[in-house]
Amino acid sequence: MTSFREWLDWWRGSPPLSEEEFTAQYADLIAAAPIPTLWLLGKTGSGKSSVVRFFTQADAVEIGSGFRPQTTCSSRYDFPDAAEPLVTFLDTRGLGEAGYDPTEDIAKFSESTQLILVTVRVMDHALEELVDQLRTIRKSAPERPVALLLTCLHQAYPGEDHPEVDPFPVDGGALLTELPPGLPENLFRSLQAQRQRFAGLVDAIVPIDLTPAAEGFLTAEFGGERLRATVLQQLPQAYRQNLLQMEEVIKDLKDQLQRKTWSTILAASSLAGTAAAVPLPWVDIPVVMAIQTHLAYRLAAIYDQQLTATTWAQMTGAAGGRIAIRMALREFLKVIPWVGMAANAAAAFAYTYASGMAWDWYFTEIRKGHVPQARELEQVFKDQLARGATLWSRTAVEPKERGK
Repeated sequence: MTSFREWLDWWRGSPPLSEEEFTAQYADLIAAAPIPTLWLLGKTGSGKSSVVRFFTQADAVEIGSGFRPQTTCSSRYDFPDAAEPLVTFLDTRGLGEAGYDPTEDIAKFSESTQLILVTVRVMDHALEELVDQLRTIRKSAPERPVALLLTCLHQAYPGEDHPEVDPFPVDGGALLTELPPGLPENLFRSLQAQRQRFAGLVDAIVPIDLTPAAEGFLTAEFGGERLRATVLQQLPQAYRQNLLQMEEVIKDLKDQLQRKTWSTILAASSLAGTAAAVPLPWVDIPVVMAIQTHLAYRLAAIYDQQLTATTWAQMTGAAGGRIAIRMALREFLKVIPWVGMAANAAAAFAYTYASGMAWDWYFTEIRKGHVPQARELEQVFKDQLARGATLWSRTAVEPKERGK
């Protein structure tokens, strides 16, 4: 049997995965990763894009150009991109229109989506086609949760602002079996009608009003916390982690470039964590290291920077050399069921996150005209490694729960 020292010496001198090997393993990794897919159903103008923007913080132009056709009536948006998505949105544009046949979408999406979000303007009552089509879609997978998002609440009280105190429950999953007192009469009647119309077809009803800040409402994301809580509650346990990490890392970012790079880092880190959870010692390390290498090149491309031998040496000296050794040591933990897998996934996530954030800081400093010193890079890596570990611990799902 090969000793650990002999194995480590062999691995240190082995070549990295070829592009072909990485591509083949990467495709399997994407298929296995718990990337949440949200199926948006609703008429045009019912607020689907606002929901996407709420979760991703992407601008309207980026979202509009990011959707690409998937079927005759549906399109797909992967955030931050299709290469390494954190979350996927499917938009069925034909829903609610006469002649729309959901058969093609059911065949394409039923097995790959974990949650359906139906967006309906609260004052829209011409919904016969939509209800019939939703009934067919729900019948195809009755165990998959469906949340009804009642949008554009302000249309029920034109010229007025939202209530100063949100009258609806903040926690997700409510079916509004009892409407709160004191609602505007038009809103009360419409909510009652929508609740009756969708009875038995949905698992939660979520009143929201996500409006651009320019529209002047005191609360631009009215009901946003309710929407977030509902999605997290209705998603299967294994699929919540990416959304929780997005929430913590990019929610308040205003800089579009940084939002893109940090989202890219999160996506790569999540995939590295998935790869490291493979319950076979040693097999995941080359894949994780390849993910980290590809991440560096992607960040360089975003910042329009060159990766030179000197740059690689500086980064490796500050961080990379430690990553391989520490991850190799973590492999021993795989002999302990679940505990070992969890520790290994946490390490892969944290190290990938730290290396990505260190590259991000490095390129940012270079753009500012500052040449980072080795000690600065080491401190950034150390700080971000702690940040990555904390981020994982706050949002991680135990491996034994991943199948739920």
